[in-house]
Amino acid sequence: MSKKKYALVGTGGRAEFFYGALVTAYNETSELVAFCDVNQTRMNFANHMLTGKYDYHEVPTYKAEDFDRMITETRPDFVLVTTIDRTHHKYIIRAMELGCDVISEKPMTIDEEKCREIFDAIERTGKNLRVTFNYRYAPHNTKIREVIMDGVLGEILSVNFEWLLNTQHGADYFRRWHRDKRNSGGLLVHKSTHHFDLMNFWLGSQPDTVFAMGDLRFYGRENAEKRGITEFYQRAYGSKAAENDPFALHLDRNEHLKSMYLDAEHEDGYQRDQSVFGDNISIEDTMNVMVKYKNKTVMNYSLNAYMPWEGFIIVFNGTQGRMEVRITEQSYVNSGGKKENEGALEGVSIMIYPHFKEPYCVEFESSSGGHGGGDPVLLSDIFDKKQEDRFNRAASHKDGAMSIMTGIAANRSMKTGQPVKIDDIWKA
Repeated sequence: MSKKKYALVGTGGRAEFFYGALVTAYNETSELVAFCDVNQTRMNFANHMLTGKYDYHEVPTYKAEDFDRMITETRPDFVLVTTIDRTHHKYIIRAMELGCDVISEKPMTIDEEKCREIFDAIERTGKNLRVTFNYRYAPHNTKIREVIMDGVLGEILSVNFEWLLNTQHGADYFRRWHRDKRNSGGLLVHKSTHHFDLMNFWLGSQPDTVFAMGDLRFYGRENAEKRGITEFYQRAYGSKAAENDPFALHLDRNEHLKSMYLDAEHEDGYQRDQSVFGDNISIEDTMNVMVKYKNKTVMNYSLNAYMPWEGFIIVFNGTQGRMEVRITEQSYVNSGGKKENEGALEGVSIMIYPHFKEPYCVEFESSSGGHGGGDPVLLSDIFDKKQEDRFNRAASHKDGAMSIMTGIAANRSMKTGQPVKIDDIWKA
């Protein structure tokens, strides 16, 4: 049986998660054939990782403008897209036009126009797109779906969903390219796409109406000045002011971050360690969203990016009882440590409160690995799928679209102050 060939575009923080697995655990069935990026230094470092860490051979590298030539010369079956969010659609569409199926990091894209372009390309080419929602595969999240699917709570009438990003991981979005909403769609698209996808997945439904409010209340220079901070800097590297800032990221003190970003700056000028209390931050850090789903469930959702701990609290209220979930995750900085530690599970509680019966704790078989144990299960499902999945965790382009539409509608609602009907902005 011939190996499936993969080319990867975007060799930043998320890339190693995929290429590291491809060349080790799935080497018998998969072959990595090329890297593509705007930055040659970063691709060279990825090749250094292949040879030094994974005992694999170097692969050819191609600058972004040579993407077509990469496909022609290496003939991949799949293209893995792990670039910045605003360019996902560009590589997804072109890969399909050149005959490849695509696996894309979330979010699939950042607005409805780019989403339509992707759907048109799929219809035009007949190629497949998969979006890597690793949180679906975390055992506790799968268990939540099972409880709801099996009718333990009856019909779900309302949900309260609070996601907490802490002062290490949450702050990280305000240091790098995500802080510009043009790149990421803001956290309600970039990060909350995970959470809104989970809701679609758990409820087996889709969003209908969205109303949202949010603002930049903690990060940014103006907010820091209001709290009495008087010393500022543009970036941590080379700054004396950053020495005493617990929010500063010191690239030169982490060999991996130094090699991937600091040493690569001379090519594209990208600074990975910008001050979270600087100017020119256009994303929100404090967000509240109300969603009505097509099955008439209503959800209150909040996302705050400056909390003392990381994880989420969610409550499902049903016609036969209530489920309360509290999940604590390990804090991390993207690419600042081991991949298996990124969002690893630290604490979990799933309690069922049935009507007229004693409450009880839901047991499930946990697993190690990043993102609540979901990362290794996702990789297996992508690269070595061997059995049917009653939970249908594999996410298609349709799932990818529905996950971002809640965030896109929320962004529009925050701008206009009005509720937004999904059908007014998106029809599949």
